[in-house]
Amino acid sequence: MSTASTRLPEGRYGRSPDERADRKLKIAGAVLGALLLALIGYFAYHYVGQNKISAQVVSFQASDDSVQIHLEVHKDAGARGYCTLRSQAADGTEVGRADFRFDQRAKQVDKVLTLRTTARGTTGELLGCHAD
Repeated sequence: MSTASTRLPEGRYGRSPDERADRKLKIAGAVLGALLLALIGYFAYHYVGQNKISAQVVSFQASDDSVQIHLEVHKDAGARGYCTLRSQAADGTEVGRADFRFDQRAKQVDKVLTLRTTARGTTGELLGCHAD
């Protein structure tokens, strides 16, 4: 003899509470994922797209109390900003650091800058450039 089942037939009376909870979790996950992608895109644009100044050190020459750095800057014609330069001693300690502004309207700026140091510097490094 068989016993009668007390369960309702599957799919006959709508979704079960577990299926409804799964659907809500999937929607919440999709919304949070889209927000995360938008946030990453926003920061990537402002980090890469808005940095309108790039530069490179062409050469440098050190003395006991300064380093002369030949810097070549490429930028948009209307961009203004600054580049940070530093010098290190032979043992790796930082002996000088300064920001140099570039407000010229030219697309390329070639400058020889003097970075004052506290001891004899052996390097002339570009740490980075930033637009205002």
